[in-house]
Amino acid sequence: MYNIKLHNKISKVGLDVFNENYNVSETAEKAEGILVRSAALHDEPFEKELLAIARAGAGVNNIPIDRCSENGIVVFNTPGANANGVKELAIAALLLASRDIVGGINWASSLKGTPDVAKQVEKGKSQFVGPEIKGKTLGVIGLGAIGGMVANTASDIKMKVVGCDPYITVKNAWSISRAVRKADDYDAIYAEADYISYHIPSLPTTKGIINKENIAKMKDGVRIINLSRGDLANIPDLIEALESGKVASYVTDFPCEELLGVPHVVCIPHLGASTPESEDNCAVMAAEQLIDYIENGNIRNSVNYPEIVMNRTESNRVVVLHQNIPNIITQISAALAKDNVNIESLFSQAKGNNAVSFFDTNDAINQVVIDDITAIAGVAKVRAL
Repeated sequence: MYNIKLHNKISKVGLDVFNENYNVSETAEKAEGILVRSAALHDEPFEKELLAIARAGAGVNNIPIDRCSENGIVVFNTPGANANGVKELAIAALLLASRDIVGGINWASSLKGTPDVAKQVEKGKSQFVGPEIKGKTLGVIGLGAIGGMVANTASDIKMKVVGCDPYITVKNAWSISRAVRKADDYDAIYAEADYISYHIPSLPTTKGIINKENIAKMKDGVRIINLSRGDLANIPDLIEALESGKVASYVTDFPCEELLGVPHVVCIPHLGASTPESEDNCAVMAAEQLIDYIENGNIRNSVNYPEIVMNRTESNRVVVLHQNIPNIITQISAALAKDNVNIESLFSQAKGNNAVSFFDTNDAINQVVIDDITAIAGVAKVRAL
């Protein structure tokens, strides 16, 4: 019986993926897996039994990645599972950035109880005029699962689209419409785009990317959409640009105290993935990844360990999470040989400093074997399946 600890409310559709071999609850102790949405785990003590954390969503800012890697804990996310929900909100955000729809709705609501509302509407509507998006240029920064869908849909509705992603995967590149032009760098987008939509993670290199220096490179009257992470924006620099008119509008899914009530800012209450379809998709994907790792050692969509998937053809498998350093696989193989375990097949993958190796065998794996491998410098976790 495997224990899975829940943080946050997880879609029932996702929980139904677990069979009778799993005890899934918010109070599970000595859990082999954690299933989480937005709950912060930075101060969470991790028990030695913990093998993996699955985040039902894309962002993993709420998970201590470095601590997990040090302890051989695989962290999964679910890229693409909520992509359509965020994409639809991004298209709405383009319209909200372009035409003062929110201001107009609020103004119309304020007319309740006043005489001749229809006449007042016709007289006052001109203050909310805004341009159409058809024919305008949208710059998409980040062409992952969400950014790619935004770029394609914007092209479908007759926007000119230019995108940039230095780290685009082959899979995502194949999904991008041929109508989307490639920019060599972000500066090329800043110089050309009437609208800019950010779809990049929060990293030390991206925090505050919407700042005075980069805004100065943008067209006058640019309209910015940020549904990715609030800290991509340097708020004082952004407010200054809004006040001067350099930035015509800013739509974000991450409200903060400083932006509330600022003219030409639309703060959406983090609704990007708030659709029942997104929540179901993320929960199912997270649960399936967690189960496949616990039962087979396979890793898909991990943020700290490489993707490694191999069908099991032998009776036993040793899964070793280790540092990506010279000679370590030789040492592990030697330890197996010392304990009379013959390797039928071996598969190893690395991602940065972290690596995973499978050693499949038909020989029995006892605790002595596990202990001998664990004792090797650079090994984080060893399991026998």
